[in-house]
Amino acid sequence: MGKGGGCVPSKKTPPAVDNDNAPVSFRSPNNTLEVQTRDEQLPISTIPIPKLKILIVFYSMYGHVETLARRMKKGVDGVDGVEAVLFRVPETLSDDVLTQMRAPPKDDEIVEISSVDELETADGVLFGFPTRYGSMAAQMKAFFDSTGKLWREQKLAGKPAGFFVSTGTQGGGQETTAWTAITQLAHHGMLFVPVGYTFGAGMFKMDSIRGGTPYGAGVFAGDGTREPTDTELALAEHQGKYMAGVVKKLAQA
Repeated sequence: MGKGGGCVPSKKTPPAVDNDNAPVSFRSPNNTLEVQTRDEQLPISTIPIPKLKILIVFYSMYGHVETLARRMKKGVDGVDGVEAVLFRVPETLSDDVLTQMRAPPKDDEIVEISSVDELETADGVLFGFPTRYGSMAAQMKAFFDSTGKLWREQKLAGKPAGFFVSTGTQGGGQETTAWTAITQLAHHGMLFVPVGYTFGAGMFKMDSIRGGTPYGAGVFAGDGTREPTDTELALAEHQGKYMAGVVKKLAQA
């Protein structure tokens, strides 16, 4: 037979596909990818899809930042496919000093972050801290200072990050505390994600004192006894949800 007669199948010819029994994939309600054939008698192959992870890393002396962190986690966890993990940064003050400052004991339910390398495992990070003279508390600064190896190798470059804060008074640094912290992200090449005015009408409320700015959620602690208001907590939850949405979009890009 002449050349190109077609008696011998080409090795490059793909095998025939039985379209009636081709694999079908779909995402199940429990966040797994399930693959099956159209023949319902054949077994279903389930592949778990890992959730995107947002670390909420914070320092809290009197519990105000911790309260925001817990509410922020609720916002993150409410977004399908994303979960939040709470971490406390190490304390730098002695027990004697903390006692004199009347700081309550730390809640053992939230573990202390064991290594800055934990940040590498995150798809996004939310950092929370109280202010000290208009900038972050020394405990959080010490934590950032310990990330030198990650900075040198730019391990955190491209990761989205945001801030939430606590201040004692209305003029105590709700904006400057977050603003001055942006330098930490810039050197790491991280992407600062402000909450902006996405909280809507809640950002314009003037009927009561509330913390929070376009930079992120916030709370006024007063002398340490003032508790976060419903609006301050709602903004924290919104920021968690908003950050989770941003992380999902970046992961799908």
